[in-house]
Amino acid sequence: MEYTRPEPGFPMPDTASRSADENLAGTFYRRLLQWVSDFDQSLDEEHGVGVRSVTSGQTMVFHLSGISYCNPALMRFVGATDEGEPVEMIQHVSQINMVLVKMRRLDPEQPKSKIGLGSFW
Repeated sequence: MEYTRPEPGFPMPDTASRSADENLAGTFYRRLLQWVSDFDQSLDEEHGVGVRSVTSGQTMVFHLSGISYCNPALMRFVGATDEGEPVEMIQHVSQINMVLVKMRRLDPEQPKSKIGLGSFW
């Protein structure tokens, strides 16, 4: 394997100063929760956050209601399909690949709730 030095002015990141905690599921949880919250705040009251996940060539779309984690590396996504069927997706942090999508809320009469705040398992 050939090693290429960075060009002057583009220093290599100092990986020694990174904390081991940066790779824990809890750290990913906090980042994901912030992104989901930001996306949710951009939506009107009729819509909520949905997740489109593609695994093994199959696409799954569901209404996201909760996110939790188990250190060191597992994430759990909870929600429901448009038909109201429960969904629970558990993934290793290295496998998370999902698209946040705007979905019409299942019960727009109920107040919008925060997603996954303080949830652990």
